[in-house]
Amino acid sequence: MTTRSDALCRREFLARATQTTVAVAASAATGAAFAPLLARAGEASPSPASRISYYCNGEIHVNEVGKPEGKPVTTGHWDFKPSWSKTGDMLVCFRRLQDDPDVLKWKTAVFIINVDGNGFHELSDGTHTDFNPTWTRDGKNSPIWNRKNPATGGFIVMQGKVGGKPGEEVTLTDGSYHAWAHSALADGRVFVSSLHPALGWGLFLMTRKEDGKPDFERIQCELVPKGQFHRLSVSPSEKKVCFEFLPGAQFKEPGHTLYIADFDVQQRAITNLKVIANEEGNQFWYAYPRWINGESAVVYHLNNTGKGQLYVYQLEDGSTRRVSTSANADYRYPHGEAAPC
Repeated sequence: MTTRSDALCRREFLARATQTTVAVAASAATGAAFAPLLARAGEASPSPASRISYYCNGEIHVNEVGKPEGKPVTTGHWDFKPSWSKTGDMLVCFRRLQDDPDVLKWKTAVFIINVDGNGFHELSDGTHTDFNPTWTRDGKNSPIWNRKNPATGGFIVMQGKVGGKPGEEVTLTDGSYHAWAHSALADGRVFVSSLHPALGWGLFLMTRKEDGKPDFERIQCELVPKGQFHRLSVSPSEKKVCFEFLPGAQFKEPGHTLYIADFDVQQRAITNLKVIANEEGNQFWYAYPRWINGESAVVYHLNNTGKGQLYVYQLEDGSTRRVSTSANADYRYPHGEAAPC
């Protein structure tokens, strides 16, 4: 169950992380209105075979879109933000091991688990603040995540390996500046937000280097000077992106607008922007857009009742439909099958 204190501490985490580093961390917030089953006219529904992973009341589930929950993949813990490997057989998530009203003081462990619930193993030892893991798409299936730097308040991009053990993870970025990994490309580059010491604030494609001094290539988008990008995901073809956008420099959790757009890898440009949810900037928690059904649809969560619910937006006809099945459960962080964010 999500408590009021849980929601407040997560808002405080994001506000503080942004003020300190002009950057994104991970969090939540709640609202107080009722969402209709259909957010826009249209009866289009996801493919029955489409599966997603997601959080429900602190447990990780794998399920066909729109079906009631079955047996959870994890239980008995507070597990967050699953990302599905490109190989389709594994999830990488993080587990909260030490709670605190200040989310920046949480202690978490990144772990891998098979989609069938077997093969659990931790990649970090639970003494750090590790958030929002995902996977590389370069054929190596390497998990990457964001670790708080206690000296600066910013984040460092980390990398582990399947079958790895705590202590074997390596740093990909210099701890003297903030960097946050969103998504990855098949050529090995990582899509990051960063406050780079030479290039300044922006969106970048980062090429990993063994010496911890990666190359950064700036990504162009008309929205960059207008506000903040959060929780961006590159589509399977790498021709589109979906993301949250918040105007201005002051961070707040409710009120983000969800977008899809074209992405040109060669030109490093995001163009043809289209709003898919919350164009009005209503003060509710619209978050975590992720690609499903190839890239014909986007799943996301919306909390405007005190309980998060899952919605699917269809690109073909612009329809949006609620696909979570229990109004009394708290759903968050959906993720498409075999489509790393």
